[in-house]
Amino acid sequence: MTTLTLAKAINAGLRTALAGDDRVVLMGEDIGTLGGVYRVTDGLQTEFGPRRVMDSPLAESGILGTAVGMAYRGYRPVVEIQFDGFIYPAFDQIVSQVARMHYRTGGAVRMPITIRVPFAGGIGAAEHHSDSPEAYFAHAAGLRVVSPSDPQDAYTLIQQAIASDDPVLYFEPKRRYHVKGEVDETAPLADARPMGTARVLVPGTDVTVVTYGGVVQVARDAAIAAADEGVSVEVIDLRSLSPLDMDTIIASVRKTGRLVVSHEAPLSGGIGAEVAASITERCFYYLEHAPVRITGHDIPYPAAKLEGSHLPDLDRMLDGIDRAMDRPNSLTGVED
Repeated sequence: MTTLTLAKAINAGLRTALAGDDRVVLMGEDIGTLGGVYRVTDGLQTEFGPRRVMDSPLAESGILGTAVGMAYRGYRPVVEIQFDGFIYPAFDQIVSQVARMHYRTGGAVRMPITIRVPFAGGIGAAEHHSDSPEAYFAHAAGLRVVSPSDPQDAYTLIQQAIASDDPVLYFEPKRRYHVKGEVDETAPLADARPMGTARVLVPGTDVTVVTYGGVVQVARDAAIAAADEGVSVEVIDLRSLSPLDMDTIIASVRKTGRLVVSHEAPLSGGIGAEVAASITERCFYYLEHAPVRITGHDIPYPAAKLEGSHLPDLDRMLDGIDRAMDRPNSLTGVED
């Protein structure tokens, strides 16, 4: 076992993928000489050379268009979108080309492209540097969308994404980049948890909390705090946003009878809405309360000094759990 930050775990996973397959190439803005603005690709150009780890122009559409051509020629490109809010110039390439090419060619052409996206908030960044665009891409048929929440998962998921013949959006929770954890770099990738599955992080019996990315730690903290009041919270880390592992969520909700879904992205049309609707359809007679969503607000991402009021925090998470448990909460008023 090695102790790594989440950022260093991604770096280690990229290094393993580059060393194991000459078809893997990295491309993005400042990822080579600088090592990326978050230093996630630090040292990789020195080790593998500028033909494998390439600095690109500041043109996201061009980066993805080039990746499509490289995938056609048999490469497995890994591209970095420097900040989440910069992905929109590449949106057309991703949803019109990357997502559709395999279907469009009747299965003749694969698009094994991994798109790394530092996403979400919590770091006090400027406009276009903190955003949560994951629902756009989860809605696009033909794309896989994943998000790790700890170093071990970051290390494993990046390699699984690169090995996949499907295009993968790999959303990295930037506020977790410096969180440390144990990483087993020797475990065979074939033995790892499959890419499209969720995992139960904290077992519980009273209420299910489903989340992903940077909010996972908030949910774990809420489970500890709720236990002090006699409420047993089961925490599920989705890991995969498309496809969703509904079997894991269904099994949990049928046990607890209550569901809370949380993410940093806005409330309307988000991953939480999809999970809540799917659970209502499939677990209606097991539910003791309507599903509860704890999310960002339906506004453009706010200025850095206001993001604390925008992001789901421990108080909002516990309030959502209280709502699901029919306990006094912010909507009903707190009893004396």
